[in-house]
Amino acid sequence: EVQLVESGGDLVQPGGSLRLSCAVSGFTVSSSAVGWVRQALGKGLEWVSRMNGGGSIKYEAFVEGRFTVSRDNAKNTLYLQMNSLKAEDTAVYYCELVEGGYWGKGTLVTVSS
Repeated sequence: EVQLVESGGDLVQPGGSLRLSCAVSGFTVSSSAVGWVRQALGKGLEWVSRMNGGGSIKYEAFVEGRFTVSRDNAKNTLYLQMNSLKAEDTAVYYCELVEGGYWGKGTLVTVSS
């Protein structure tokens, strides 16, 4: 059974940093296309980043070098390091397994002073 469990969301001040984690089971993160998507309150889904099985990473333009996706193959976990956070980054962040369209339940990131 495919499962994705996000964690690490929190309240952080503008300019701060957070690292989100996505622990997965039922597939191997090192050989799968995975990514992060977010949804702000009252808004649609917004793609953040995607990593393919080979480790190639793409980011949406608004990331502007502030976010970094990585994975720990031994832990079968995907990460999203977010720096220089802005109020507009406030959203529920979901990790996804691209093949099959599996998502976790999300973790809330709130950027506010």
